[in-house]
Amino acid sequence: MRLTLPRWSGTLAVKAAVFITVMCCALAALLGVLVHVSVTNQTVGEARDLALSRLREATEAYEAGEMLEWDAGVDPPDLPASLRTLAMAGDRGTMVGEHRGRPAMWAAGPVDGHRVLAVEVDYSQGARTIAGLDRAILWSSALAITATLLVGAFAVTRVTKRLHATARVARRISAGDLDARVDDPRTKDATRPQDEVAAVAAALDTMAGSLQGKLLSEQRFTADVAHELRTPLTGLHAAAELLPPGRPTELVRDRVAALRTLTEDLLEISRLDTGRETAEPATERLATVAERVVRASGTDTEVVVVRDLAVETDRRRLERVLGNLVANAHRHGRGPVSVTVDGAVVTVRDHGDGFPEYLVSHGPQRFRTEGGARGHGLGLTIAVGQAEVLGARLSFSNAQDGGAVATLTLR
Repeated sequence: MRLTLPRWSGTLAVKAAVFITVMCCALAALLGVLVHVSVTNQTVGEARDLALSRLREATEAYEAGEMLEWDAGVDPPDLPASLRTLAMAGDRGTMVGEHRGRPAMWAAGPVDGHRVLAVEVDYSQGARTIAGLDRAILWSSALAITATLLVGAFAVTRVTKRLHATARVARRISAGDLDARVDDPRTKDATRPQDEVAAVAAALDTMAGSLQGKLLSEQRFTADVAHELRTPLTGLHAAAELLPPGRPTELVRDRVAALRTLTEDLLEISRLDTGRETAEPATERLATVAERVVRASGTDTEVVVVRDLAVETDRRRLERVLGNLVANAHRHGRGPVSVTVDGAVVTVRDHGDGFPEYLVSHGPQRFRTEGGARGHGLGLTIAVGQAEVLGARLSFSNAQDGGAVATLTLR
């Protein structure tokens, strides 16, 4: 069973603030209780000792037949019932109670059989001391919690800002900006302490640099291979044209043409990878472009115009994208194949087995094959690259009733 976070869980800063607040409250409560108990015990102990001392003096005076002091009396009405019961049982005791509406410390003991001699000591000052202490504890705890929370929030915010900056750079790298770097100053100064955030930033910068180097090496290799193949392919094509007519000649010419197409695709991908491609926009009607692409493909493809729209785009690149999508639908899908124009959205759909899961989730990958079958080649990769040059978005999905759906959204 997978554990889920409660609804109140939030960002790292909020969690840290809640943790600091809870810990401060717990510490303040613990210290407050300890101080309150200690002072209360001391104050009550002093009042109890004084009350017992006066009870002994009053008992001696009562037994000697002398007049009792004003704070002593036999069976006083304000004496707490539990203390009266204790004294009548033959024991001496003390208790905090009230006398004439003010706090008092009572001490009582037995005299003359079932009578009780009691002494009361004014406890107003002790009660005020404890009440004032409790207020001081509350105010000081509130101030300490606030100050600690502010300092903790400041410290945590500094860390979370650095983490957010690292996350932004990671998102830029994943979006294709391989020049993005965190450049945390702590990673450049060996004398400064290297915390965990700095270690993550340094690792991300190292990874980005390594990834950029590998991709640049791959792009150079692709471009170099394509350029080097052009010259021998030109000679091979010329030699194939000189062969006598026949089935072997047709096979050779067909393979040479396929190899030339692959070479041109590799060159186009290398240009797209290096970012040298730029669009030359002009006003074009999407329905007209779609119809032109279908006619040029020579395939049985239906063009459905829901709503035509004139857009600013590069016609040549748009035709390249739609042509590759139509060719892919016929090569890897099944009919009927349709091109639907609905405003700025052009959809190419077939009724085959649909796109592979990896392609729907992560987009086309050059030379990727699935289950031993032929891959999608470079056509969809080029379509995605040209769509990015146009500033459009090309997405891939599968229809619920079967078939692959490629959706081009122009801006």
